[in-house]
Amino acid sequence: MKSIQTILSSKNVGGIKVGTAVPLSVLGTLLPPSAGQFSKEVDGVMRAILGVLSAQGSPLMINVYPYYGYVGDPANVLLDYAVFRANGTVVKDGPLGYSNLFDAMVDAFYSAMEKAGGSTVGVVVTESSWPSAGKGNVTTLEIAGTYNRNFLAHLNASGTPKRPHAKIDGYIFAMFSENLKPGTATEQNFGLFYPNYHVFNPII
Repeated sequence: MKSIQTILSSKNVGGIKVGTAVPLSVLGTLLPPSAGQFSKEVDGVMRAILGVLSAQGSPLMINVYPYYGYVGDPANVLLDYAVFRANGTVVKDGPLGYSNLFDAMVDAFYSAMEKAGGSTVGVVVTESSWPSAGKGNVTTLEIAGTYNRNFLAHLNASGTPKRPHAKIDGYIFAMFSENLKPGTATEQNFGLFYPNYHVFNPII
């Protein structure tokens, strides 16, 4: 990252900032959000990355999928909490209250970044969405549409409980479902369009 940034600056394109995206799995501790911290395996790497990002004023790009948080623990995670449909606070973490799992996941990143010396670094959510088909009864067009619409509305409304005034840029993954992607049917169906790109998935 530092080498690429040096090359860009030497070519008089220093206005371009170098970053990198990381998955939720870099967190060794996720809940409660205030306990968020990077796993021991990646802590050193994340500290180095945050140092570069802080020096150049760039955000950390994170991939946040409440879907996986829900299916990983459906007995304790409410579907409404995962898709921004909860009415009021569902989870309390000290003085902070959470009405959706997305905010809890982002704040866990913020907590981990603070512990790793990156308290001045912001975040951009480079991937988030909900599958519209696949395994189980929660991978439907209706629920995917609910998540995506509420996700976009939430980004426009406010930040997270930990940083309420720091609005987050976010992006839906992906433009097309990936019918040839190795893995499960669920992993193949995160797109807004079907693979033939002629038929629109009405989920935004």
